[in-house]
Amino acid sequence: MSFEITMPALSPTMEKGNLAKWLVKEGDVVKSGDVIAEIETDKATMEVEAVDEGTVGKILVAEGTSDVPVGTLIAVLLEEGETEVAVPAAAKKAEPQPKAEAPKVEAVVPKAVPVAPDDSRVIASPLARRIAKQTGIDLTAVHGSGPGGRIIKRDLEETVAVAKPVPKAAAPKAAAAPVAGQQDIPFEEIRLSGMRKVIAERLSESKRTIPHFYLTVDVTLDKLMALRKEINQDEGVKLSVNDFIIKALAKALVAVPDANVQFHGDKLLKFSRADVSVAVAIEGGLMTPIIRDAANKGIAAIGAEMKALAEKARTGKLMPQDYQGGTVSLSNLGMFGIRQFDAVINPPQAAILAVGAGEQRAIVKNGAIEIAMQMTVTLSCDHRAIDGAVGAQFLTAFKALIENPMRMLL
Repeated sequence: MSFEITMPALSPTMEKGNLAKWLVKEGDVVKSGDVIAEIETDKATMEVEAVDEGTVGKILVAEGTSDVPVGTLIAVLLEEGETEVAVPAAAKKAEPQPKAEAPKVEAVVPKAVPVAPDDSRVIASPLARRIAKQTGIDLTAVHGSGPGGRIIKRDLEETVAVAKPVPKAAAPKAAAAPVAGQQDIPFEEIRLSGMRKVIAERLSESKRTIPHFYLTVDVTLDKLMALRKEINQDEGVKLSVNDFIIKALAKALVAVPDANVQFHGDKLLKFSRADVSVAVAIEGGLMTPIIRDAANKGIAAIGAEMKALAEKARTGKLMPQDYQGGTVSLSNLGMFGIRQFDAVINPPQAAILAVGAGEQRAIVKNGAIEIAMQMTVTLSCDHRAIDGAVGAQFLTAFKALIENPMRMLL
């Protein structure tokens, strides 16, 4: 009997995915455990392994197909001795159809006259008519690509892209706002990846629904830098400043548990463990792998775990359990020379710490000017869950740990 290969659910919240690439072709023999395809989820590109052995009899969904629902039949695997592929009728109906390419529209130079009086007989969408009126395009000279030859917005954009409309002969009026795609500036249209779409949706939701407030403080790094240098030399490890920051962030949350919370409608969730989501920049976006229970891990262990997670993020091999959850986030742009910034909260979390660059600054100490290594950090808080005083207590605890790093080792 043949085996059905369906679009897998690669995370608990996944409803659809993009079939990025097939690593096999029809006629190939595969074994259980062989990687057969790459699926792009809302977070990463993940490899899919064959569960059964057999010959690839039919690939039903082409690579590059977007938004394939979970459970859709994407391929059929033939058992030894089978030669014909029986595709269920329901699967044929569910097969995602490739999008038809838009008909090419010939470049037409709009006439330098008002819109023809008889253009009411032209089939066009209301938006297309409004754009034509604003730009002076003669609708009778435009080929429509919509149903039944209907002229739609895209037809006008493609016409304008190759020929700038001549203004209508009319009394001078205020210039109309430029319509997207009608400027003379060359551009490239880039399709959003699933990750980019999720980033856009979640951060728009965050700024729209979460009442952010921000607390900023400068911390002195001199003792931390000295301790880091000593450990790296004596112990033969290579700890980063970020490893210390992760540790301090987690211990500060444990010290101020009222900051380790999330808002959930008519209740707050108060966590007894500090799981730190760390922003990692990757091609096309960012991921936030998690250092779980970071307060109870050694700094060297945090450093090793962070290196492994960052590598998995950059190669698209993070598993859902690597990035789902977290009680607070950390975003460090210090390596790019950024002095201070305000980060956007990653819902449903209630806080994110933005870390700037460590740099030598002139400070006043005991009435005298001294040079010290300082770093500016900003805490973004969800005011529904964290009040100003609680956020300030948390930053005070964090500052004390960074400036007295031996306390992290206790």
